[in-house]
Amino acid sequence: MTLLEVKDIHSYYGKSHILQGVSLNVVQDEVLCLLGRNGAGKTTTLKSIIGLVLPKQGSIRFKEKEIVGKEPFEIARLGIGYVPEDRRVYPDLTIKENLDVIPQRQVPQKERWSVEKIFALFPKKLQGSKGMELSGGEQQMLTIARTLMGNPEILLLDEPSEGLAPMIVKELEHLIRRIKAHTTILLVEQNSRFAIELSDRGYIIEKGKIYFEGTIEDLKKNSEIKERYLAV
Repeated sequence: MTLLEVKDIHSYYGKSHILQGVSLNVVQDEVLCLLGRNGAGKTTTLKSIIGLVLPKQGSIRFKEKEIVGKEPFEIARLGIGYVPEDRRVYPDLTIKENLDVIPQRQVPQKERWSVEKIFALFPKKLQGSKGMELSGGEQQMLTIARTLMGNPEILLLDEPSEGLAPMIVKELEHLIRRIKAHTTILLVEQNSRFAIELSDRGYIIEKGKIYFEGTIEDLKKNSEIKERYLAV
């Protein structure tokens, strides 16, 4: 079942035409990656979905309902969780307090994320610290955990591996694998190797336009596409 459908959206920053007819769809229970170089339009796509950028043209439908024009808090309440790349943890609060401040969307008990459920998935070293005491990778994990506390049906992950050491990226990969058993994920990444290992399908965006759509196996075999749009 298609959970999220983005159709022919055009988004701007001022007069700059950033997204030029972007279309994609996310199927329930999959990990979909949106790949591209820095500045290709990946983050703007997520911000358009969550309502931080208002598309001037096109449609975004979540569970078959139009969400363009809704406020970000309204979109979050519908079941879309957004993990920004700049993390924004509360430095003076403990891990548990960072999680407790998040208002929870009402869902059936078996689908609800609790602090105990979060701690069962995340590294034990996260449990006793304050936000200011965490490394960049640990802050990224906390930001993901905090978003999950809102009980989203789909998780939008914006460049989660950016700036992290390879060992931490591997730990983050294991975490996302555990989360994908519970939540649909739209993963935006410049690190294509990291994203390809985690995803079921993928899109490639360049200069605000989609240039590839297909399964991860299709993408792995297409060296020409990877060289043209993903090579740095």
